[in-house]
Amino acid sequence: MRTGGVEANFGCKTKDFELLLPSANTNELFMAQEDIFKKLVSHCKEYGYVFPSSEIYDGLSAVYDYGQYGVELKNNIKKYWWDSMVLLHENVVGIDSAIFMHPTIWKASGHVDAFNDPLIDNKDSKKRYRADVLIEEHLAKFEEKINKEVEKAREKFGAAFDEKKFRETNQRVIANQTKLDEINARYTKAMNATDLNELRQIIIDNEIVCPVSGTRNWTDVRQFNLMFATEMGSTSEGASKVYLRPETAQGIFVNFLNVQKTGRMKIPFGIAQIGKAFRNEIVARQFIFRMREFEQMEMQYFIQPGTEMEWFRYWKDIRMKWFRALGFGDENYRFHDHTKLAHYANAATDIEYKFPFGFKEVEGIHSRTDFDLKQHQEYSGKKMQYFDPEKGESYIPYVIETSIGVDRMFLHVISAAYLEEELKKEDGSTDTRVVLRLPSFLAPVKLAVMPLVKKDGLPEIAEKIVDDLKFDFNCQYDDKDSIGRRYRRQDAIGTPYCITIDHQTIEDNTITIRYRDSMKQERVSTEMLRNTIKDLVSVKEALKKI
Repeated sequence: MRTGGVEANFGCKTKDFELLLPSANTNELFMAQEDIFKKLVSHCKEYGYVFPSSEIYDGLSAVYDYGQYGVELKNNIKKYWWDSMVLLHENVVGIDSAIFMHPTIWKASGHVDAFNDPLIDNKDSKKRYRADVLIEEHLAKFEEKINKEVEKAREKFGAAFDEKKFRETNQRVIANQTKLDEINARYTKAMNATDLNELRQIIIDNEIVCPVSGTRNWTDVRQFNLMFATEMGSTSEGASKVYLRPETAQGIFVNFLNVQKTGRMKIPFGIAQIGKAFRNEIVARQFIFRMREFEQMEMQYFIQPGTEMEWFRYWKDIRMKWFRALGFGDENYRFHDHTKLAHYANAATDIEYKFPFGFKEVEGIHSRTDFDLKQHQEYSGKKMQYFDPEKGESYIPYVIETSIGVDRMFLHVISAAYLEEELKKEDGSTDTRVVLRLPSFLAPVKLAVMPLVKKDGLPEIAEKIVDDLKFDFNCQYDDKDSIGRRYRRQDAIGTPYCITIDHQTIEDNTITIRYRDSMKQERVSTEMLRNTIKDLVSVKEALKKI
């Protein structure tokens, strides 16, 4: 679990507390990863970030509602993405396409025939799983064993450690790597051939058990289509079958010519979109990581055929910089190339983040070739070609796609920001605070304004400051409980800055700014407050890193 930059503050005395220096055994400081995730889910509900949907009716599986702080964080994430795409790139524009689309679109895109998951049931637990996920999790165990051996050796040999040589000569590493490669080769071949029998056989041969029952009593593997179908029409007899869109990308493809002509766009150019998508996930799990109703941020970049690998590498680099600009630790991100390419792609990779439950995908980058536009040209009978004035010819462009789930990104940010921190008081006793170390430009509330006491005109001064600043920042007035409790409450919701109004404010027109991460405090004049906070919460510095 990322410590949110706490290392820089350990041992730093503040007006509140002193952060305790961690012991050599970090396991004594931080709870097990599973416990962290459970506490994170509980924290999201307790502090108004995410609620189970329809909770008073016992909820609806894998569907969630965003609370008062959750919706603000979600909107800030979307703005960060939108600005990085549309503001920073003159040749990228946005659209907002409809959720309901002509049903033939999904036939053309391949979703009707090929948008399936390989599912398998355990006969004892009656639980259903994705066969590919069971195998990938089994492969991850071998990777974990190898990494543990490498880390043990690194600690033992220190600066003299040669990792490459160790991996090539250590017998335990060699054995685990050989087994991993053998299983992965079978798995890749089975997925590419859609060989459901072989997928089941891989599970059987490797004695993969059901996480619930612990048995290997598996059914056959079968395909399950993920699209939600409904009917559109005034009567049941005259209704036509339509689908809730399973992705937002097709809305961009069918509007390719509309945007290109009305915007006078020249290749290369991109079209960005943020919108809802729906998938009937049977194995929805891990909180909001995988849901049935979710939101996507996608950009399709239209390019000349033959240049796709150059642009694929370009967007891989740009998108990784976007994540790293958040400051959650470069080492917590990695690329994971696909072993099985989708029917439309000739290259694909995922950007993965190290969640409490392991490295998981947060964004996909795909070279989609000309598949989508060519399919829509065939099924619609309309030409989906671009006339290139420089080449003097028409062609169907190739496409590079970047696709990121808003909800999954939300979970990534919350997971990275959540921290339980042990503090030492001035009297020698200890305390613990829960803090969300959110980047200030993403934080739901930028500024909490607090009168020290509810008398002597201090509340009136605080309210005036809120009224003055609310047009620029999301501010919150807070006068309930002691000032220490209020600080803790704001820490828990991730507010980066707290302003305290005290009796000195009346004398010299200064206030105290308290910084969430370091807990340091400093006095500034009220005249400087707007510009000070504006600089602190600006997204500009993050965007400059991209």
